[in-house]
Amino acid sequence: MEFTTLLAFAAAFFGFAASPGPDNMTIIARTITHGAASGFAYGAGTVVGILMFLTLAAFGLSIIASEMSMVMTVLRYAGAAYLVWMGIRLWTAEPVVPQLQPTASQRGLLPVFMAGIALNLGNPKMPLFYVALLPNVVGASLTLDHLAALAAIVIAVEIVVISGHVALAVRARSLLRQPHIVRRVNRTAGGVMIGSGIVVATAR
Repeated sequence: MEFTTLLAFAAAFFGFAASPGPDNMTIIARTITHGAASGFAYGAGTVVGILMFLTLAAFGLSIIASEMSMVMTVLRYAGAAYLVWMGIRLWTAEPVVPQLQPTASQRGLLPVFMAGIALNLGNPKMPLFYVALLPNVVGASLTLDHLAALAAIVIAVEIVVISGHVALAVRARSLLRQPHIVRRVNRTAGGVMIGSGIVVATAR
């Protein structure tokens, strides 16, 4: 695969990954309220979901994914319900300044990671993105080596995008020192998560 082809895929995917959406907003909200580990855990889940779709699309199995519409629908609604539930919890939580708020434990990060996977597997835009992009970027033939190269690009781009969002959220988190400000941030983040859940649930 030529370097220009990989560069074109990287540029297209970066635009897709960095655009505002439920995933990036959730990463920011989780980081502000529960720390960087929680933001990275959700981001890691989204990457796993993205790589699953890349593998399906790369080998022409997008039709199989479309035939599993019921499973995809269940995953989408389950992930959306989780976002709404977390948003309600944030909205009603007592304000705690970040340096006194316990960060998520490793055990507590697993549900966050799984939610990132579920929401991406239930994202109807994900297979459409790959079905539209891959034939124009890599053509009809795609080997395991090609898939590995594309997966490496996806991971590299997502590291940049996720790290950037977490860094911005950590910066904002460090500025929170007064409980009434924390309450406002909690409610804003909670509102964003509830809104993201609704967007995911109603996406077509």
